[in-house]
Amino acid sequence: MNFEFSESFALQMDAQDPLASFRSRFHFPKVDGKEAVYFCGNSLGLQPKSVKDHLEKELNNWADLAVDGHFHGEDAWYHVRKKSKPALAEIVGAHEHEVVAMNNLSVNLHLLMVSFYRPTKERYKIIVEAGAFPSDQYMLETQIKFHGLDPADTLVELAPRAGEHTLRTEDILAEIRKQGDKLAMVNMAGLQYYSGQLFDIKAIAAAAHSVGALAGFDLAHAAGNALLKLHDWDVDFATWCSYKYLNSGPGNISGIFVHERYAERSDLPRFAGWWGHDEGERFRMEKGFVPMFGADGWQLSNTDVLGLAAHQASLDIFQESGIENLRAKSEKLTAYLEFIIREISGESGVLEIITPNNPAERGCQLSLLIHRGGKSVFDEWYHQGVVGDWRNPNVIRLAPTPLYNSFLDVFRFAKILEQSLKKFA
Repeated sequence: MNFEFSESFALQMDAQDPLASFRSRFHFPKVDGKEAVYFCGNSLGLQPKSVKDHLEKELNNWADLAVDGHFHGEDAWYHVRKKSKPALAEIVGAHEHEVVAMNNLSVNLHLLMVSFYRPTKERYKIIVEAGAFPSDQYMLETQIKFHGLDPADTLVELAPRAGEHTLRTEDILAEIRKQGDKLAMVNMAGLQYYSGQLFDIKAIAAAAHSVGALAGFDLAHAAGNALLKLHDWDVDFATWCSYKYLNSGPGNISGIFVHERYAERSDLPRFAGWWGHDEGERFRMEKGFVPMFGADGWQLSNTDVLGLAAHQASLDIFQESGIENLRAKSEKLTAYLEFIIREISGESGVLEIITPNNPAERGCQLSLLIHRGGKSVFDEWYHQGVVGDWRNPNVIRLAPTPLYNSFLDVFRFAKILEQSLKKFA
């Protein structure tokens, strides 16, 4: 597509955008009294206006029904988790019995590792990308120590080649083959939070299985952003948060995927809870844990009803808009942002895009390496109304999110970028 650096072009693109109307269904923050150019959905998605109605409905149920709300009224709480399953299955490419909304991401990472990381004297290594998000780093470190192993010996951290910012798929697959019989698991992000690189999950899972290892993924930055086919790609397990691209509120409920081949594996070790027990027999209150079929068998506690209500407000929008439609817009919107940045920055040397330029290797996030000006560049943009995300030591992340960002947002940012480069060039 031939892009133009003009307001009229941005307005024309928005006029042709079949998803443009969804923007009006979100609340936008303000900076100095003016609506922000919000490019921070990779950290916290905007609030859908419908969240208030969803929460009020459950608050009214609580007020009117109290404990009877568990079994009476629309969306009785005992089964309310089921309502989110169709949307979650569509978003991550799974069967409904392979997904469930529960807990928070770090909790789910630990619970899934209990079941799927079963190191032996011979097979114990874990491959992860270097510089993984702390949720993954700390989880892996402590899980490894829990098994009496040394993280320095157990973790294989893959870094980009010298002079490069992202991992080559060929290098990931080569390392999997190299570790071979020593490899217990590949446990990587689906989309690397710092660089914005989207990994080839299908190829990584296939390579892991070819040497007898398992493949699990943290999809915090991929769910609701990239097209995922977890079932078809034969991923063993995955988890994600809902407060980034899934727009469900700060710290809100997570979700998990467990491939259906484990649906009836009651022999798998797990840290069990009452809500993961066979719901047909749950209220017998007897000893002897019998896991529910599929991902539901990894639940611990009863559902966070208010959190799930806020989550559902966003999931309804995802089902209405369609993840494939969102991805199609995302590719155009992100490409326009890339075009604008390259067009304006030129040979200034102030910034460098380190996210892959191949749309198949990224989501809607572009990570900008700042060579001059440091955090002052980020602060300048913020004072001009751009809400992005600063990551030490010198990267600004911008995420034009297709559900609520527009081409005009990108143009507004472009004018701010143009002015700031005069200051820092």
